[in-house]
Amino acid sequence: MSATTPNATPIRRALISVSDKTGLLEFGRFLAARGVEILSTGGTARALREAGIPVKDVSDHTGFPEILDGRVKTLVPQVHGGILGRRDLADHQAQMAEHSIAPIDLVMVNLYPFEATVAKGAAFDDCIENIDIGGPAMIRSAAKNHNDVVVVTEPAQLAEVQAEIEAQGGTTLALRRKFAAAAYARTAAYDSAISSWFAGQLGETFPPRLSFAGALRQGLRYGENPHQQAAFYVDGTARPGIATAQQVQGKELSYNNLNDTDAAYECVAEFDRAAIVIVKHANPCGIALDDTLAAAWDRALLCDPVSAFGGIVAANRRLDAAAAEKIAAIFTEVVIAPDADDAARAVFARKKNLRLLLTGGLPDAASPGLTFKSVGGGFLAQSRDAGQVTEAMLKVVTQRAPTPQEMADLIFAFRVCKHVKSNAIIYAKNLATTGIGAGQMNRAESSRIAAWKSKAAADAAGLAAPLAEGSVVASDAFFPFADGLEIAASAGATAVIQPGGSIRDAEVIAAADRAGLAMVFTGMRHFRH
Repeated sequence: MSATTPNATPIRRALISVSDKTGLLEFGRFLAARGVEILSTGGTARALREAGIPVKDVSDHTGFPEILDGRVKTLVPQVHGGILGRRDLADHQAQMAEHSIAPIDLVMVNLYPFEATVAKGAAFDDCIENIDIGGPAMIRSAAKNHNDVVVVTEPAQLAEVQAEIEAQGGTTLALRRKFAAAAYARTAAYDSAISSWFAGQLGETFPPRLSFAGALRQGLRYGENPHQQAAFYVDGTARPGIATAQQVQGKELSYNNLNDTDAAYECVAEFDRAAIVIVKHANPCGIALDDTLAAAWDRALLCDPVSAFGGIVAANRRLDAAAAEKIAAIFTEVVIAPDADDAARAVFARKKNLRLLLTGGLPDAASPGLTFKSVGGGFLAQSRDAGQVTEAMLKVVTQRAPTPQEMADLIFAFRVCKHVKSNAIIYAKNLATTGIGAGQMNRAESSRIAAWKSKAAADAAGLAAPLAEGSVVASDAFFPFADGLEIAASAGATAVIQPGGSIRDAEVIAAADRAGLAMVFTGMRHFRH
């Protein structure tokens, strides 16, 4: 046993009460070997005792039994006085001695698994019983008195505590402060999970106070630009996606990789048929549906092969070798899919820097949830854009109604619109994008860009006519003037889908009729900023 260094506080008594028993026995043996008295409760005490580790039940230490089905067992002065009593104040020490309160130097507590209980769909009463009271109280007490007490809230912290005790004979103030900060973050996240669940039970989407928390998944080299710092946090939800993905191979993901990959995977989840989505800078640059992923890739790539270079690829099916060979033929930053067979994995393995992410499933594009955006002094919260148009929702407003193929393409194109930055214009034909105009300050410019890109793609492929010729066109919001629609007509569009609702709808409808276009209104807008 090493001597205690002057800047370290020795551990003579520890209180351990954990639901996650990872590392418990090893750490218990370590403390016992150093002569530390271990106080514990319930299942933790039983596990230590069965492993032959000396342990004293908290009820024996306090002289007060557990009551109310275990709801009250540590909420007593002998526990909280032992944790909160300051060693540097003679008055505190005198009061502790007067009331036979022994100091506690280490508190190791992790909380009842409330989040896991909710995630598995437990009944209301079961969730309530998994709200920990004594645990957070002890954690907060120990964190407040970190000048004298070290608090351990995660199994991952045990190695650091043990190493410091071995090296210094106790814990340093620097470590205690570090773990105190982590402790308050843990109880804050726990309370946030409870408050969010309760709000959901009450049907409150936007309660008077809204809190959310995340756990650090990884620090990132930098943010959108090298002079910005960044990190990736996860919120613990089980919804398949970038946070649940397993990285099979490739370099570490960057901030932009994560953002773009999330955009691609959310988009590809919109479709039931085999789909490929290619994304660049959070905007799709090619999307197609087909019978196989390989066929969908060819048609998605045709839309904008220039932008696809260095892009992100998302698939909504298990990747096979045929699709993998095609995707790997050009420089690709990230590929994300529910799964990949062994042959596909072998193909990607030849590209050592390509990141392959497998999620085990697809997110539900229609699932509820909130999205957030920071603004000066606060943040904006809104429900996810989970809207999906169906043919039954559409209103034909022109003299000509869409053909069945046009109708299928219109619905496809409008779903794509949801995932393209506004103002968004999408040309599509045979369930593949043929031109995408994104992020312009006016709709007419988006129409021109989408038409121009369709011609450039056709030229690159050696085709006689622009890809947009014979396509349908989708607009994420209404045409405020007829000019955007007229540009689409001149590019060869045959049918239009848009929300409608402009004061000039009549002018736009008249322009569509003059051009022989079919047009439908959705009554739903898909702005994306």
